[in-house]
Amino acid sequence: MDEIEIGHGRKATVGYSFDDIAIVPSRRTRDAADVSTTWQLDAQLFEAPILAAPMDSVTSPQTAITMGHMGMMGVLDLEGLWCRYADPEPLLEEIAQLDTSDAHDRMQQIYSRPIDPDLIQRRLQEIRDAGAPVACALSPQRTQEYWDLVAEVGVDFFVIRGTVVSAEHVSSNREPLNLKRFIYDLDVPVIVGGVASYTAALHLMRTGAAGVLAGFGGGAATANRRTIGVAVPMATAVASVAAARREYMDETGGRYVHVIADGQVSTSGDLVKAIACGADGVMLGTALARATEAPGHGYLWGSESYNNKLIRGERRFVGTAGSIEQIINGPSLDASGHTNFVGALRQAMGMTGYSDVKEFQRVGVVTGQG
Repeated sequence: MDEIEIGHGRKATVGYSFDDIAIVPSRRTRDAADVSTTWQLDAQLFEAPILAAPMDSVTSPQTAITMGHMGMMGVLDLEGLWCRYADPEPLLEEIAQLDTSDAHDRMQQIYSRPIDPDLIQRRLQEIRDAGAPVACALSPQRTQEYWDLVAEVGVDFFVIRGTVVSAEHVSSNREPLNLKRFIYDLDVPVIVGGVASYTAALHLMRTGAAGVLAGFGGGAATANRRTIGVAVPMATAVASVAAARREYMDETGGRYVHVIADGQVSTSGDLVKAIACGADGVMLGTALARATEAPGHGYLWGSESYNNKLIRGERRFVGTAGSIEQIINGPSLDASGHTNFVGALRQAMGMTGYSDVKEFQRVGVVTGQG
């Protein structure tokens, strides 16, 4: 990685966001109708490498079902309103209508209601009964507390998602989650993150995870750079985690860990560049919050925005771009990159001549204006 000197004795590495890079067309092209966007994640085959982020403003049981019927997967946040209230719809609508000055305090009040174990099982069963893949997420702090409830229902994928997740968390006030032992004892694929560096990703892969989330999640709803000074541009984060995977494959004799870009994937171009940087798939938040069916009613927020100790995110208006079907599969409504994510991926693969997503990970990228 390139290094620059920021002062006497202090050096920094140069990082690149998706806006800083662009894809170079190949000497060989391919008809977009002849490429495959399918993605094999463990035993599950998906029509496109897209997950819906576990955020109340993005994924409800119904939108998870819709994603599943489209050949993708929605991840339900088990710490969100769907597992705190039998009918959260009025509260979701209220959050969307709050004045900015009142939003944090009121959201804290709403989210102060305890998680209901019965609702956890009811929501997951609802998704399963509809014939969609069942995926859910908990923070590392809540995983040990609620996993047994999840296991009783049974899930296809379990996501342990935090702003930063490490394989070596140290705590003096509680027993930290032992990821390696936890994953070993489970009978379902575990996806864990976020992580944004080569070394941290390699350690997470050694826990036995099926997938690693590259990035800090939250996208437009986070403010980590402003509040705690922590941020890694996503193109660099994805490429670093993908490089760790190559090292892990060498040391294990070929065990493959999926890399999923989580955060700052707002447009179809971001999805394309994430895969070109080495991601197998992406977790969409902002893009799907723009769907007419999104539970956030045109707003995006994550758990960081109602934290009662340190606010590291915000509720943000993202508007509405179309239905989930239009956002994922088109037709495109304009040139903003907010609709037809799969179509954009097909076009980019056609321009570079690659026939499937796995091949497309090897596409060249250049720095410059994306």
